Amino acid sequence: MTDTPMTDTPLPASDLLPVLLRIAAALERAAPPAIPAPDLAAADAFVWQPDGRLQPVPRVNRVEMGLLRGIDRMRDILFDNTERFARGLPANNALLWGARGMGKSSLVKAVHAEINARDTAERPLKLVEIHREDIEGLPALMGLLRPDPHRFVVFCDDLSFDAEDTSYKSLKAALDGGIEGRPDNVLFYATSNRRHLLARDMMENERSTAINPGEAVEEKVSLSDRFGLWLGFHKCSQDEYLAMIDAYVAHYGLAVAPERLRAEALEWSTTRGARSGRTAFQYIQDLAGRLGQRLD
Repeated sequence: MTDTPMTDTPLPASDLLPVLLRIAAALERAAPPAIPAPDLAAADAFVWQPDGRLQPVPRVNRVEMGLLRGIDRMRDILFDNTERFARGLPANNALLWGARGMGKSSLVKAVHAEINARDTAERPLKLVEIHREDIEGLPALMGLLRPDPHRFVVFCDDLSFDAEDTSYKSLKAALDGGIEGRPDNVLFYATSNRRHLLARDMMENERSTAINPGEAVEEKVSLSDRFGLWLGFHKCSQDEYLAMIDAYVAHYGLAVAPERLRAEALEWSTTRGARSGRTAFQYIQDLAGRLGQRLD
């Protein structure tokens, strides 16, 4: 007995069409929804989301620039650089580095608010925050902002890189490299506790394992060279710390005797082992709570 060869008989077109429609519908359901174009006029501040969306921020958590004490020189430099950018003039990316709690991120947000309050720009300046863990999305973010008529300060708080982390290469390419370069309407500001953004042990490891140790370290240190402005923030003196306390008390109208205020403020900083703007504001929050007064 011989086997009869089997032949594939094509389905009639009338039977094939419903099958194709079901396949197309299934593929559409499986595909992620299209991300709508951002409405960049909806707010003055946004947060970049991992899925590629810009989330508007109706109310930015910020401190008034007049309350930032002990950082006058850095304040003036950053404000002038940002104001030139808002007016369409050349400006530099900025790295704010140094001691914790000395107002680095607060200064970026305060300068943004002050620029828009003075209304010296043709359009409101936009602030876009990108989180450290999403830094590899920076090239996509810059591509999204490039055609928009507004000007943007893209801000990353507490930026640093550890061993085995190669996302710094995306940052280098977005800031200076690549065929397109940084968009003319985008400036990048970052804060960090490290001047070179890299942990010391990370740099030492590169030096010890590389064929050419000098070139390996130079390639990583060159990341900070992408920032035209390096603004250093250092621990404040006791007088500067007390000046911060006095400014907050006057601003919020807290009724407290000067002798008590000074003694409590110094004790507060001593128990925390630090004097900084953050420490000063934490004391003010505690004081206002004990006085039964809101900080509006």
